[in-house]
Amino acid sequence: MTLLIAALGVLGVASSGPLIAGTLGATSVTALAIAFWRNAIGAVVMAGPVIIREPKAFGQITRREFGWSAVAAAALAFHFACFITALQLTSVAAATALVCLQSGWIAVFQMFRGTRHKWPVLVGLGIAFGGVVAITGFDMGSSPEALLGDLLALAGGALAGLYTLAGGKARQSMGTGTYTTLCYGMCAVIVAGMALFTAQPLSGFDAGGWLGIIAITVCAQLVGHTAFNHLLATMSPLLVSMIILLEIPGAALLAAIFLNETLPAGTYAGLALILAGLAVVVGGQRRGRPEADRREAELGTD
Repeated sequence: MTLLIAALGVLGVASSGPLIAGTLGATSVTALAIAFWRNAIGAVVMAGPVIIREPKAFGQITRREFGWSAVAAAALAFHFACFITALQLTSVAAATALVCLQSGWIAVFQMFRGTRHKWPVLVGLGIAFGGVVAITGFDMGSSPEALLGDLLALAGGALAGLYTLAGGKARQSMGTGTYTTLCYGMCAVIVAGMALFTAQPLSGFDAGGWLGIIAITVCAQLVGHTAFNHLLATMSPLLVSMIILLEIPGAALLAAIFLNETLPAGTYAGLALILAGLAVVVGGQRRGRPEADRREAELGTD
């Protein structure tokens, strides 16, 4: 079941880049409108089952759970702002690859908190990042506009890492539905404020624009993000972010098929390297679990 959820998550997030790029390129939809509606609709859809099954769930949210959810929501809002804007400036493959470097950022954030990663985990990260380079090649930043897009995508990756770490903390005691409703809802509010500040419209689009927003919401938000938020209850944030690396070849393939973007020459070799790196990280984390648990207990869950 876990593998199925992970596969659905990868397919969902892999569709995000091509769908967003296609919607922005063919309609009048703005970047922040996509970020707002995918979160607002996602929050409403996820809230329904929670209200029916656990009507008191939202009233039982603790201060700690709310705090970590708020951090995750803020990181997610700025992640979307960076990533979606990057897709307007650089290629889908480059933007997706750089934003998916969140696993590297997570490893760095964890080391700052005192986590000592076993050498197989670091080797696995290196192998997987070799796959990222193989897929994107060295054509990133080929123009000033593309360079800005690459830098925004890189920042989006750091924010995605923070979102995943904060979500992992919240999911220690929150159900998937409760957490995603709260996180997506607060993210939508933050994005709405950003749209008001930058004068980006959130409505008034044609039918094609709304269809694109719905497709992005269903595939990337409800299937992709929610699947990975579910996995955070049973997997470490680093491992979840490593699985998300599979989004890179998936997005490149979809962009080649539907947007006629040139498929990077190293796509298949990069996929093999990412899978190999993922396997090494999984093995390394299993061997290092007792030490990681001890360090987490010493640092505390807050």
